[in-house]
Amino acid sequence: METVNIHYCKRNLSRLLSRVELGEEIIISNRGVPMAKLVPFHTSSNRQASLGLDRGHFIVLEDFNAPLPVYFQL
Repeated sequence: METVNIHYCKRNLSRLLSRVELGEEIIISNRGVPMAKLVPFHTSSNRQASLGLDRGHFIVLEDFNAPLPVYFQL
């Protein structure tokens, strides 16, 4: 578990969030005093396991991307 200061967190928040998304926990400190902990809301393994759960529950028609009929167009 890494500890970073607030200034580093402000400059690198997107990088830190990418690491947290992968399951890492990061402590944010102010002048060496821990103030907050970044933890994943949902782990990436749960996200991967949820892909494809709706397969077979609905059908996509062949003309899905075809233009709409004239009476639907504005």
